[in-house]
Amino acid sequence: MGSISGAGPVTQIAWVVEDIAVGEEFLRTILGARTWMRMPEVRFGPENTVYRGEPADFTAHIALSYSGDTQLELIQPVRGRSIYTEFLERGGPGLHHICTEPADFDAALKDAAAQGIAVVQQGDMGGQMRFAYLDGAAAGVPFVELAEIGPHMRRFFEQIKKDAQ
Repeated sequence: MGSISGAGPVTQIAWVVEDIAVGEEFLRTILGARTWMRMPEVRFGPENTVYRGEPADFTAHIALSYSGDTQLELIQPVRGRSIYTEFLERGGPGLHHICTEPADFDAALKDAAAQGIAVVQQGDMGGQMRFAYLDGAAAGVPFVELAEIGPHMRRFFEQIKKDAQ
C-alpha cells in the first residue's frame, strides 16, 4: 500500500459522544482544554454532504478546543444518519477520527481511491472547508479525515485556539 500525497501531520483528534457537555468537562480535566467553542445544531445538508454514496441530511452538536497545536473536536449526533450515528450504534461513544490537512486535497482523495480506501462521508462547508472521511475499518483503526481549510475557517480556528490557551 502506498501513501497519501502530502497527508501532513495530525491536526485534530475527534470523539463522538452522547453528551457533549460531559465530554467537554472530561477533556478540560484531562487535557487542560479550558475553553470550548460549542456550535449547536450544525446541519449537514444534501446539497453539500454525501454519506455512503448518497446525499446526507443530518445535524450534530459540535464543540472545538485545543491542546497545544492539536484541535480537539466533540461531535454529538442529533438528527439523521451519518458516520457519527453509525459509530454510536456500532460501539458507543469514543475516539472517532484523526484529521490531517493534505497539501493537495484532491490528489489525496485520488491516492486513497487508487489504494481502494473508501470515502465514507464527505462534504463542503460553504466553500470554507472540504472534508472526507477515509474508512480505516479494514485496518482496525478509526476513520481518518482529510480536510482542506479555507482562510475564513482558518481564522475561526486560530481564534478558538487563542481562547483555549
